[in-house]
Amino acid sequence: MTTAAGSGPPRKKRTAMDVLRELRQPKVAVMLALGFASGLPFLLTQNTLGYWLRDEGISLKVIAFASWAGLAYVFKPFWSPIVDRVDVPLLGRFGRRRGWMLLAQIVIAAGLVAMALTGPKAGLTTIVAFAVVVAFASATQDIVIDAWRIEASVDSEEMGLLSAAANIGYRIAILIADAAIIAGAQHFGWPASYIAMAVLMGIGVTASLFAFEPERAEAALQAQAPLWTPRGFFDAVIGPFVQFFATHKALGLLMLVAIAAYRLPDFLMGPMYNPFYHDLGLSKDVVAVVRGATGLPGAFAGTVASGIFAVRFGLFRTLITGSILQGLGTASFALLTVHYDLGLFTGVMALDQFAQSFAGVALIAYMSSLTGLGYTATQYALLSSTYAFLGKFLKGFSGQVVDGLSHTQGLMGAYATAWIGTGLTAIPPILLVLLLAHRTRQRPAAT
Repeated sequence: MTTAAGSGPPRKKRTAMDVLRELRQPKVAVMLALGFASGLPFLLTQNTLGYWLRDEGISLKVIAFASWAGLAYVFKPFWSPIVDRVDVPLLGRFGRRRGWMLLAQIVIAAGLVAMALTGPKAGLTTIVAFAVVVAFASATQDIVIDAWRIEASVDSEEMGLLSAAANIGYRIAILIADAAIIAGAQHFGWPASYIAMAVLMGIGVTASLFAFEPERAEAALQAQAPLWTPRGFFDAVIGPFVQFFATHKALGLLMLVAIAAYRLPDFLMGPMYNPFYHDLGLSKDVVAVVRGATGLPGAFAGTVASGIFAVRFGLFRTLITGSILQGLGTASFALLTVHYDLGLFTGVMALDQFAQSFAGVALIAYMSSLTGLGYTATQYALLSSTYAFLGKFLKGFSGQVVDGLSHTQGLMGAYATAWIGTGLTAIPPILLVLLLAHRTRQRPAAT
């Protein structure tokens, strides 16, 4: 397969000073801002919304089911061919990638304002409907930002650099949407906090305006028939999947299964994090301060460690280490049900932030290496929706599981069992990655 990194003549190995100089490239700053725009709406339609709903007295079951708004991210492959092949009306003058970015960012901001103005008191159906709109726009933004990141990279090393920048920006946004907004809600209320998040989407709009339109994939796209022709429709909708499995054959299925299972420890209890803090009796200010103190340092440390680990030990060992860390990070929340103090809470949060960032960078780098020019958006959407589908579907039952266990174990006992059980879901992806590494070594090199 022709990867996004290309296969041109061998390049001289970069020194540490070369890497530092490349950090000053405008595209790295743009990628950092686009990563921020990608991360900001993610929790606002899921975990953070769950905190708002819990404050309004909504049950854990309903909060977990409401998190299914995030299933929009799973269905990205169904409209990613349009993003790959069609210009946005009016905004298309900025270029295909930038036009789609701007459209998605405008819809996200408008949807967040609508959520703020309605709120749970207008009815769960209304606010969840707006959350679904935001989630679909956010998923569309992710499609095009992922494509831009891959197409803007000149080689695999630069792809790693841009992936790291995207992850740092993403984690900064997660910190704001998962910590700063909680402090804001404590002092100014949830509606004002959501409107502030809509304003912050302006960072993404600015980045889209300053981004350049990648040209590396244009030749491959121009060689394909127009989308409205039978051949063009087949190339756009079926072609990415045909090319993927033609290249990887049966191994492609194993890749998808491993990717699907990889983030289960992070996803399964996702809707329960904020209700858990609420039920522990923690104030919003405490949660916000601890998240603020651990979130960004954990993201930086996890990103750097994952990159260094991948260079030193290889991508498959990095994936395995990331899975182990995810399992330990998730299971460690059970300690808070037995004993709580600020130091322990901070340590658990720091471990979880580090683990998620480490594993996230490893998975992004692996999935990016599997895409081909001409099908970048659709193939990456397939891979990213694969890792999202199983976890995002199953997490909708997390509230039902905790609520059911609470009848026999009490609420804190139910939480403890759920955290430990979720941590153990790291075992299957470890075994799958080991098998994938073994099969990949046996496969003849792709030409």
